[in-house]
Amino acid sequence: MFTGIITDIGIVCAVEMRGDMRARIGCAYDMAGVDLGASIACDGVCLTVVAKGPDWFDVDISAETLSKTSIGAEGWSVGQRLNLERALRVGDELGGHIVSGHVDGVAQITAAAKDGDSLRLTFEAPADLARFIAQKGSVTLNGTSLTVNEVFGNSFGINLIPHTQQVTTWGDAAVGDVVNLEIDTLARYVARLAEAGQPIGA
Repeated sequence: MFTGIITDIGIVCAVEMRGDMRARIGCAYDMAGVDLGASIACDGVCLTVVAKGPDWFDVDISAETLSKTSIGAEGWSVGQRLNLERALRVGDELGGHIVSGHVDGVAQITAAAKDGDSLRLTFEAPADLARFIAQKGSVTLNGTSLTVNEVFGNSFGINLIPHTQQVTTWGDAAVGDVVNLEIDTLARYVARLAEAGQPIGA
């Protein structure tokens, strides 16, 4: 589990196609404290550390993950920056919201505008996922826990304060970018209960 609070920006150092995709990611984490088999969210995708060095780690990316995420939609290229977050530990501060790292699909940036010092972005989500996105609810985009400002049809807007732009890859965001989308787990279960005709809170 994760919180959607980014703790490092990684760099894709190498990409190799085997049976699965293998990627090497450079980072500032103290890798001596990261076990093989540990989970690290890379742009919101929960991936397993399969090899490591003092300032890098390798991950394998399955065909299923490629089919659901921006990795398959746009590919990872050497030099690309990624939002990173290590898995939540008991006792850690939950600063964002509960994030699984299991990406539901991708959304695309359709508009960007300055709003004071902040940046307002509009996204188009797949119809089957847009129904889970609610105004003032939480959403995870490229691993970042963000608050939804408004919803209209299959589109929704978010606001990025300067701090978020500086400590994540969101400072590089541009119209047309495809990003990983994970809907709020609570919204998913509430919708499932409603579909089953169960009264909420029963």
